[in-house]
Amino acid sequence: MAFVRTSKIFLRPHALSQIRSVRFCGTSERKAGVIVGVYSHETENTFTDAAAHINNQSSGNLVRLMQYGDSLKAGKSRVLYGVSEEFPVVAVVGLGEQNLSYDPIEERDESKEAIRTAVAAGYRSLDGLGLKSIQVDPCGDGEAAAEGALLAAFKYQDLKSKKKESPSVTCLSQNDQGWTRGATFAEGQNIARRLMETPANILTPTNFAQEAVNCLEGLGVEVMPRTYEWAKERNMNAFLSVTRGSGEPPVFLELTYRGKRFTDDKPLAIVGKGVTFDTGGISLKPSSNMDKMRADMGGAACTVGSIFIAAALGLPINIKGFIPLCENMPGSIATKPGDVVVASNGKTIQIDNTDAEGRLILADALHYASQHSPRAMINMATLTGAMVVSLGSGATGVFCNSKAVWEAMHKAGTVTGDRVWKMPLWKHYSSQVTDSWLADVNNQGKHKPAGGSCTAASFLKEFVSCDHWMHMDIAGVMENKDEVSYLGKGMSGRPTRTVATFAELYSIRADWLVNVQGCPLMYIHRFLEIVKYVC
Repeated sequence: MAFVRTSKIFLRPHALSQIRSVRFCGTSERKAGVIVGVYSHETENTFTDAAAHINNQSSGNLVRLMQYGDSLKAGKSRVLYGVSEEFPVVAVVGLGEQNLSYDPIEERDESKEAIRTAVAAGYRSLDGLGLKSIQVDPCGDGEAAAEGALLAAFKYQDLKSKKKESPSVTCLSQNDQGWTRGATFAEGQNIARRLMETPANILTPTNFAQEAVNCLEGLGVEVMPRTYEWAKERNMNAFLSVTRGSGEPPVFLELTYRGKRFTDDKPLAIVGKGVTFDTGGISLKPSSNMDKMRADMGGAACTVGSIFIAAALGLPINIKGFIPLCENMPGSIATKPGDVVVASNGKTIQIDNTDAEGRLILADALHYASQHSPRAMINMATLTGAMVVSLGSGATGVFCNSKAVWEAMHKAGTVTGDRVWKMPLWKHYSSQVTDSWLADVNNQGKHKPAGGSCTAASFLKEFVSCDHWMHMDIAGVMENKDEVSYLGKGMSGRPTRTVATFAELYSIRADWLVNVQGCPLMYIHRFLEIVKYVC
């Protein structure tokens, strides 16, 4: 298989004293806009350094114009015109209270989330004004500001003949390293969103593999697409059973990223479910909303996006990605309910529901990934409707056999705002999949549909031989309606940023424990930055 590389507002004194040490980029172009932040207090509001700079440069126009209207609430935006010649269009955004931090009830950094939400609101208020460019106040955290702006800027319009032009987005403050990082995290999630939105007749398994080549090989990631014959030689019969009804050939995609300082180190394995369209097979899904099953490869998309981030940042960790790609169709030779197949680890599987196909393709992928002796293994899959019922879009449900992996992923979610919630992986559920009439395991829990997400995770556990493994059921976070304001409507690309942050934290933790003196200073700082939110 060949692939081409291709309220009244006044300034508090400290704000003015700080702006002298910060250099900002202004613009005289009339087609430019600026987003700046303001903190709210009980009796007053306080400008950020960037807003204070613009107010000072315009002889107090920002304060005067802000007096017209109610106090700006957190997450809201107000567009002001004619502030100054240098800054003709300014969106002032509400950041809420100053000095927010980690909230143990919400389990996230509320300061970062407030910035993402506010900056996204500012971007959207300017987006329809025909501006050529938008400069963004980092609001004290350039990484969160970049994420808010660039995630809000995403539009899937690849297939439209008339495309809406979007303004370029840059940081108002020069040389903000946090902004550069945030832009990389946002780009990785936007890659996953674009893949998830692409119609299934275009993003076939073969074309998904080509997209992975296009996204990753320029960053030095090795992308190796494997054929049907390769999978057959390795007895991946659970994976191949799902592909039988489709005319599209399956592809098993293997991705390899080698961190510069860890050439021979054991990899972090990331496995992503890659069903490019899921009809349910013979156990056919209802027609309502079936079109959204183009995103049933969300786990695969987030795998590509998270490895993109790791490679773009040059994280000091080896990563292996494993993505089984196929369609689940009701063809004339499709797998039938009651069929039994032998997986690559030798276990027999009774397939009583062909719409429980994700766990089948992951079974062989997890066994294959385990053979690479990973230091830890993560898999992502839009696996069960039961997870949608359990958690909705609030968090990704995770099942884990390792305290260390859970703690690292939980910390990552507090930083990104894209949270995870631990679910039970008990023998109570395992017995419901191993008590099978015809085979070693059944792909449907004995007491269906009760505990559907838990029995699905227990099924996967039967094919894992790794002491540090986490299954992430992302079905509930696959699509965003209006729950996460800075994402907008459509496929979400969650939890790409959380998994990439986990990879970063896990690499830092491992290197910290092994060789503190050899750990780059930037990663030590990142480790301390992440840990402070939850320790």
